[in-house]
Amino acid sequence: MTFSICVRESYEDDDGDEQTRFGVAVTTRLAGVGNLCPFANAYGAVATQSFVNTDLGRRGVQYLADGLAVDDALQSLLNADDGSPQRQLHGVGRDGEFAFSGDECKDWFGHIVDENFTVAGNLLTGEAVIAETAATYRETSDEDRPLAKRLVDCLAAGHEEGGDKREELHVHSAAIVVARTEDLAVTPAYDNLRVDATETPIAELRETMELATESYEMALERYEDAYEEDEDSGL
Repeated sequence: MTFSICVRESYEDDDGDEQTRFGVAVTTRLAGVGNLCPFANAYGAVATQSFVNTDLGRRGVQYLADGLAVDDALQSLLNADDGSPQRQLHGVGRDGEFAFSGDECKDWFGHIVDENFTVAGNLLTGEAVIAETAATYRETSDEDRPLAKRLVDCLAAGHEEGGDKREELHVHSAAIVVARTEDLAVTPAYDNLRVDATETPIAELRETMELATESYEMALERYEDAYEEDEDSGL
């Protein structure tokens, strides 16, 4: 019912320190995907889909925070899940990638594991959906744009290739979550966005992101000093 991408990126912050950001983006032909599939924290990003088991996502990122490697964390959850043949589960940790597609997922289904990212989907029009999602990430990974905005481009590319094949379902949803190791005074408003029920998920997610960007920039301009003072004082 879904296709998604999980990403790990290294970067330098304004002080020259090495940081890592993790992102996950997902879309489907059902409502409320942001409440079910994408999970991220400062240790990794995970997507759970195809007869969703939300515990796989919640516990997956918690296991990463506890210090497990992503393949150990997610495989251990699958090993304990009687429904694993119907699941798709993939993600990235601070070091490594993992993807699983159970034999009972609905066609077309499959996944891609590449350096620093994974893509997976099921009930798709074909393999081209995840192939184009992956290709778009590779093409945009070096761009000086926020990861969240580049992830929207990845979803758009997969959607243009056909996306979810169930054309009889007109309600869609989409979501993006980005987390990072860097401790920011103001978290970007565009790092956690959802469009829960619409017929045009990518266009509305992109519009929502533009408005969220404006909001973030206004907050920085007007309130960043106040946020930093609160942080320094422990408030």
